[in-house]
Amino acid sequence: MRLSPIAAVIISLSCLNASAQSKTLAERLGYPRDSKLLIIHADDLAVSHSEDAASFDALDKHAATSASIMVPCPWLTEVAAYAKSHPDADLGLHLTLTAEWKTDRWGPVESKDRVPSLLDPDGYLWPEAAPALEHIKADEAEREIRAQVEHAIAMGIHPTHLDSHMGLIFLRPDLIAVYVKVAHDYKLPFLGTLTPNASPNLKSLFSENDILLDSVVIATPNVQPANWKNFYLDAVKNLKPGLTEFIVHLAHDDAESQAVMVDHSDYGAAWRQRDYDAITSPDLKKALEDNHVILIRWSDLKKLQNP
Repeated sequence: MRLSPIAAVIISLSCLNASAQSKTLAERLGYPRDSKLLIIHADDLAVSHSEDAASFDALDKHAATSASIMVPCPWLTEVAAYAKSHPDADLGLHLTLTAEWKTDRWGPVESKDRVPSLLDPDGYLWPEAAPALEHIKADEAEREIRAQVEHAIAMGIHPTHLDSHMGLIFLRPDLIAVYVKVAHDYKLPFLGTLTPNASPNLKSLFSENDILLDSVVIATPNVQPANWKNFYLDAVKNLKPGLTEFIVHLAHDDAESQAVMVDHSDYGAAWRQRDYDAITSPDLKKALEDNHVILIRWSDLKKLQNP
């Protein structure tokens, strides 16, 4: 069970902000009240060189406005070098408690003896969400999450936000509690999660100062390859006022990506090439202009949250 699409578990928390803020988020950022704000966000930096190259190119072209980093992954040093040479790049942390690829596996950043519940029988992070959710202890997850944040900072990366690889953290209330606690401790905005019938205890985790999304768009396996670009064009045309994030996965469909993502048609090499082609296309740029969409970054939200 690979638990993307993440849209299935990301729910808007804008209702929590409504009573706390008389101004809309757009107004607080200096835009008209009913502006359509959009973050185009690339997941999975550091998983491979191809992933990095495609994501860096999209960031440099302003086709993506944000990205997030998988700190345990093998190409972290390449991302750290990019962060140092591009200090204005909007780079968050894609908190990673799973290692889903068949042959390219990784373990925790924290010492294994301090997070044994995070490890599968081979000593790597669990490959699938179901066993991960069954075994992971919340206190050990917190140790690993904090280790990932601290390691990124030690590498010269200044995170702009937090989110969750495969949406795993969003699937257990105790993991959400750890996630929000760490985000608050580091004064970072985060991708919010809450179900409509969430308990008062879960709602109480969130601060009125937290800035949360109104909607999330992510391609799912039912999008046909021939319709890939139209999926994003239609999403732009259907944007409502408020804050939306497009979550994309960018890589080139080359030998490296094919080897890393072997036996993964969903979110694999060809999928990531389609995402890259779609968001860097002139057609998408024109659609954004024609629909008066304002591209923003997580760092804009971080500045509002920490004036």
